This record gives sequence, structure tokens and C-alpha cells, in this order.
Amino acid sequence: MRVCLASTSPARLMLMRQAGIEPLLRAPDVDEEAVIDEVQEREARILPPDEHVLLLARRKAADVAVSLVRDLPDFDGVVVGGDSMFEIDGQVLGKPLRPEIAVARWEQMRGKTGVLHSGHSVIRVRPGQPAREEHAVAAAAVTFVSDISDAEIAAYVATGEPLQVAGAFTVDSLGGPFIERVDGDPSTVVGMSLSTVRRLCNALGIAWTDLWRSAPSRSGSAPDDGASS
Repeated sequence: MRVCLASTSPARLMLMRQAGIEPLLRAPDVDEEAVIDEVQEREARILPPDEHVLLLARRKAADVAVSLVRDLPDFDGVVVGGDSMFEIDGQVLGKPLRPEIAVARWEQMRGKTGVLHSGHSVIRVRPGQPAREEHAVAAAAVTFVSDISDAEIAAYVATGEPLQVAGAFTVDSLGGPFIERVDGDPSTVVGMSLSTVRRLCNALGIAWTDLWRSAPSRSGSAPDDGASS
């Protein structure tokens, strides 16, 4: 059973590998902002975080599934797509990108609890069969330490690590010591809820253990360019 990760996120790739899966990598060709704008305009409302991440996860997985059927007609396995966003104080925080924004966010998050929303889509792809999809949202609450100093915030931001991640923090790297507690599947905070992906695979009739060390096709893999999708 083969696995294709519809993402170039290093964190999601790391999670898969740590869970015993070596996925084929394909970057989805999805204009995220355009997708969200189109749906919100059509429905005349702002999508809440759980709907936002689920919509993008499904679009990413679907885009990659279509490209697999076109480019690798013998592919027999699953496509896994995901999307995440962090919510705190009623605000949704994406990647800060700039140091001054990351500093301001850490000053805001100090001693507080936020929620990491993660959307998941798993699509079963096999030759000569219609695709089948299961999807779900997972959430994990993250509580930050209250005694992180301004100097520690500045030093952490200076590493560059928080600039390219939703919420401006990581739980599995340099930001870990500044997180007091995670309530929920810890892998959700890293980038993808493995327990949720397993449940979706089970719903498609696929045993998680059948995915261990699934070998990617060299012709179908895409290099990880370090950008998160």
C-alpha cells in the first residue's frame, strides 16, 4: 500500500517517517486564498477555523489525487492532505513571516491557551476504481508558559524558527520548552493528527500497519523545497 503526502511541509513529512511511513511527496497546486475567498463570497459568511482548514485539506488532497491518476495510473494507495491554523483570543494566527510580528504574538500568547485546528483528507486511489474520500478535523489546546521573558522571546524569534509556522511556535523543537501543556493529540500541533489519519484510513478499509514503510516511486516524488503546503 503506497502513501502520497499532498504537502511539502517538513513537519508533516517528519511525522509520517516517525510513524513508519515513507511517503511519495507531491506539492498541491492550490491557491489557498482564492479558494477561501470564493467560498466565503458564495456563502456570504466568514468560514470558522475548523471549516477553513478542512476545506483546504480536501482541496489539496483532491488536486494531488487527480495528478496521480494522470501521471501514475498504476498508483494504488492513499493520498493524505492537511491544513492547520492557530486560534487564540478569538483571532486566527497564520505564519508571522516577520520577526516583529512573531515577537508581538509571543507577547500576546504568554500564559494563555490557544487552539490548533488541523484539517485532514484521505483519498483512496486505485487503478480502474472511483476515488473514495474520508475527512475530519482535529483540534488540540496549547497552553504557553507565563514566565517567558522578553529576552527569551527575542532569542527564540532570532532563530527564525517561529517565522514560518502557524501561530509562531513549534512544540517539537526550540519552542517546546515554552509550552506548558498540550491537550489533545500532540501530533496535531506538529502538523497532522496521526490518530485522525489512522481513523480515516480505517474508514476506507485500510489498516494503518499496511502503510508502514510504503515505498515511493522515484518518478512520482517531488523534492521537499522547505515550503509548507
